[in-house]
Order: sequence, then structure tokens, then C-alpha cells
Amino acid sequence: MALLDTVRGPADLKALSADTLPALAEEIRSFLIEAVSLSGGHLGPNLGVVELTIALHRVFDTPRDSILWDTGHQTYVHKLLTGRKDFSRLRATGGLSGYPSRAESEHDIIENSHASTALAWADGLAKAHRLTDRRDRRVIAVVGDGALTGGMAWEALNSLVDQRLPVVIVVNDNGRSYASTRGGLARHLASLRTARGYEEFLTLVKRLREIPMAGAPVFDVMHGVKAGIKDVLAPQGLFQDLGVKYVGPVDGHDIAATERALRSAAGFDGPVVVHCVTRKGNGFPAAEQDEQDRMHVVGAPVTGPKPTDWTSVFADEMVRIGAERTDIVAITAAMLEPVGLRTFAERYPDRVFDVGIAEQHAVTSAAGLSLGGMHPVVALYATFLNRAFDQILMDVALHRCGVTFVLDRAGVTGTDGPSHNGMWDLSLLQLVPSLQIAVPRDATRLRLQLRQAIGVTDRPTVIRYPKGALPPVTEPVGTVGTAEILARPDGESTVLIVAVGPMALPAVAAARDLAGAGIAATVVDPCWVKPLDAELLKLAEAHRLVVTVEDNGRVAGVGAALVQALHDAMIHTPVRCLALPQEFLAHGSRAEVLAQAGLTAQDIVRDVTNTLHRLGAVAVEETR
Repeated sequence: MALLDTVRGPADLKALSADTLPALAEEIRSFLIEAVSLSGGHLGPNLGVVELTIALHRVFDTPRDSILWDTGHQTYVHKLLTGRKDFSRLRATGGLSGYPSRAESEHDIIENSHASTALAWADGLAKAHRLTDRRDRRVIAVVGDGALTGGMAWEALNSLVDQRLPVVIVVNDNGRSYASTRGGLARHLASLRTARGYEEFLTLVKRLREIPMAGAPVFDVMHGVKAGIKDVLAPQGLFQDLGVKYVGPVDGHDIAATERALRSAAGFDGPVVVHCVTRKGNGFPAAEQDEQDRMHVVGAPVTGPKPTDWTSVFADEMVRIGAERTDIVAITAAMLEPVGLRTFAERYPDRVFDVGIAEQHAVTSAAGLSLGGMHPVVALYATFLNRAFDQILMDVALHRCGVTFVLDRAGVTGTDGPSHNGMWDLSLLQLVPSLQIAVPRDATRLRLQLRQAIGVTDRPTVIRYPKGALPPVTEPVGTVGTAEILARPDGESTVLIVAVGPMALPAVAAARDLAGAGIAATVVDPCWVKPLDAELLKLAEAHRLVVTVEDNGRVAGVGAALVQALHDAMIHTPVRCLALPQEFLAHGSRAEVLAQAGLTAQDIVRDVTNTLHRLGAVAVEETR
């Protein structure tokens, strides 16, 4: 029987002899490479934490002890060691989540998939344990070096030190997040891990460990010597300067050494950092040597040529714009490759700023660049824009800075689950005065609207688009103000369908099906959804029913904005708002989630038909 088959939970792992653990690690690594290559998922991060996760579960006792992962995409090994071995539907409907999930296991304490938050969770949990006298419970935060570029982590660390909370902070240092970790902290960690004198000393200690000495193993003696002379051989630890005990650096792929470091840290009555040096993608050469981090997350296999996606169109257009305008600069938060800025960075390296996992800083820095005469393009995943709302409102919009935000993975992203669905941005951004939002429906509109956005110099602009392959180009058959008409009947139109961006395709299909049922419908794409064009309101007034369709939450979205605008204009045309339910949506494919939310062509037809029937019944009743 394979070793992995014998591990049904942490207790089974603890029962294994130390000499079997390297073989277990290799089995886990082989399992991950095979399973993730079939399902898609985060491969590189999990290959890098195999031994570290084994050590954590051998030293600590979950769920009594709380292991908090920052971020949660590195928990596949943790899932395996806590009894979840069916990866056949990883990140698919009905299968395992790609992140920690409290619904899956009591060993998953927090569903953490936005970086830099685990230390704040740890701070709160440790305070609660102290107040309730549960001093036998440990709190462990596993924090990547990339996550430490986020300011929230340092706010929490300040509190941990102030309260002297017994939290074990495991710094998983692989020098990368989505890309090479940037900034002063990254350089400091590099100096700790690469100090030559200290590395040579560690090698000497490793060779002497097994030599017996009178009265004590040589390891115990050398451990004390190492602690005393480390500061001479390695740069002074930043963490120690802050008042945090520091253990390390430790080879995170040496299970025995990592266990010793964790056991030592567990006995300290205060915050302690265990600095584990790991290699992202360890054990899989293609992932280890992946300089552009394409193995960070891999997709499920596809047959045939890969279709052009939204991100690649943005990437191409940014390079063109960069050649035309020297004032265009780009900002990313540790996601140069995923948001499509790598080629721009290669062409114009002095005009790209990767600020690390620090979205708040990215936005206010962009405001400063704008004040200095540049036009920044801030490229983020839509879900991460939530973290910088105050900076958009008070730093960019209040100061009327010309900053363009490009939001990738907007709307339903699907497989990454509730934390990554970009379904909040259209609602949040409706609150921001003067800001303008465009939602392209295809590649042609993306190129055009990006250029329109960067032409605006006295207010912020936003372009948002979904994840995945591009739909076919839908050319307009007419215009009304800044909006474009995509379909209209030959005669009088009864229903106006307002299709927001990529929802144009199902809306046009619905209009065609409605025509077959004798219901004349016009489809219009607002193009710019904030502010709404006054001509669109006039068009709505000329119809018996308006239906809005958007890939965003129902509350305060484009549909709600149209209802408010019609109300303000004293236009009383009924409006139906079809959008995502205001819920945390479970993982599944984009098509599945949209279907569950009632956003298919068939759903639009059904809603229009039922609403017209009800309106007709009301009209008949009123005439009586």
C-alpha cells in the first residue's frame, strides 16, 4: 500500500516513522503533478510546500491548533493530509475547492484567498484564546514572502508584538508570489537566505549533528552556538529589530529540520518567525525553472488551438498605446503576467511599477503619478479592487486624477470560487463621483474603449472584462448617443434589453427567440455604463418593458443605476434587473455559474415572457 493511502488524517501522519517521510513527500508530489495536470489548479505553490506541510501537521494538532494559510492556494497538500484525496473534480462543480473551505473540513479554519490577511486573523484568534483561557491552543500563520509585501500584514505584526501574542509566523520564502517578490523586504529576506558565512556555518552544523559528544548530542551544543553567533555571520534580522523572535533560515524541504524549528517556536511565549526557504515548484523541473511563473496555476488540458482571450487583447493594445504616448505608465500588484503587462514591461521597463501585493498603495501611487503629469493604467483582478476602494474614492476621484483602472476577471470567474468572482466592482464604483466605467463586449470594443479611457485626463476611468476566451465580434446596427444597438425589429419594439458588455451575446440570442414567439425586442449595449447616456433613457421610455442583463451583483449594479436614472427623469417604464444573486457563489465553470444565476438566453426569454404576461394581466385589471 502506498504511504499516502495510509494517511487519513494528521494522526496517521504523526504515527509514521521519520525515515518514511521523504518517500511520502515524493508520493504527494507525484499525486499533485498528475491530478492538477488533469483538472487545472495551482501547481507551483503546492509543490513548494510539501515538506513544510508535512512538518506542520506533525508538530501541531489541527483543528485544536489553527493553521492559517496566506494565501489559501497553497493548501492542496494540507487537503491531502486531512483526508481529502478525490481531486478528480478539483475547482469544478461538486468537487474540492481550490482554496480552504470550511464546508469541506474542520481543519480549514479560514477561507483565505486574498493575500496579506492571515496575520490579522492570527491576532484575533490568539487574543480570543487568551481571553477565554485556552492557552493550550496554538495559532500558526503560514505567510508567503509575497504576502508580506502587503501593508495589512505589517499592521497585524505591529499588534502581535504590542500584545506579545504567542503566534508562530511561518514565512514561506520562495522569492516569488505570481512573480519574483519585489521591494525592500524581498531584498532583506534574500540577504538572510544567501549570507555566505551563515550558509557555510549551517552546512558545518549539519555534518556535525550525528557525532556524539560527552554529556550532550553535538546538535544541542551547536544549536546554542549558532544562536549566539548568527548575528555576526548574517545580517541583523528585521523581525528581531521589531521585537519578534526569529528562527532560521531553515531549509523548508528538510522535514526534520523544519520540525525542529517549529517545535522550538511552539514553546515561545510571544510572536516568533520561522523563516523557511523553499523552492516554488520543487521536484518538478518545468515548474522549478519557470521564470515567468506559468506553473503557478495551470489550466486543464484543451484540444485544438488556444483561443485568444481578453487579457491578451489588452496586452497587445497597451504595447501599441505605449509606443504612441510616453506619458502612459502601468502599475500592477505582483501580477505582471496574469494581467497582461509583461510585454509592456519588456518594451518599456522604466514605465512599469510592480508594487507587490499592495493594491491600496498601487492606487494612491497612481494618483501621485497622475498629479505629476503621467497617465497611469492600474491593472488588477476585479476582486482585488475591493481592497482599494477608499483610495479610489478619496485619493483618485476626489483629486480628479486621470487614472485608468483595467479590471481583469470581472464578473463570474468560476473555478476559483466565491473569493475570486469579480461581481462587486460595478456596485462599489457606482458610488464614486465623476468616475466613468466602460464594459466592452468584444475585442474591438476593448481596444476602442481602452483608448477612450486613457484620453480622459480629469477623472478616473474603468475598463472591466471577464476571464477566458473572447466572444465573436458583434457589430452594431445603429447607435443612440454613446450606446450601440445590436438588434432591433423592423417595426415597433416592445421590449428593450440592455446588455452590459459580454452579456450581449445571450441578449441578442434572446431577442431572436422572442421574435419567434411574436415579441419584438431591441438589444442595446450602453458601452459606457457610468454615467448612463440620456439618450438611453429616452429609448427606454419608448418601450413597454426594459430588461437589464449584467455579470455583476444585483444590488447597486447597472440595472439599479438605470432604475434610479429613469425615476429621476420621471420615466415610468417597468425595469427587470437580471444579474448575479447577492451571494457568495460556489466554484464551477463560468457557464455553469451563469446558468445557475439565470443569465442564459433562455432565462432572458422566460423572464420577458412572464413579465409581459403579468403586465398584461395588470393592464386588464386596471381597465376594469
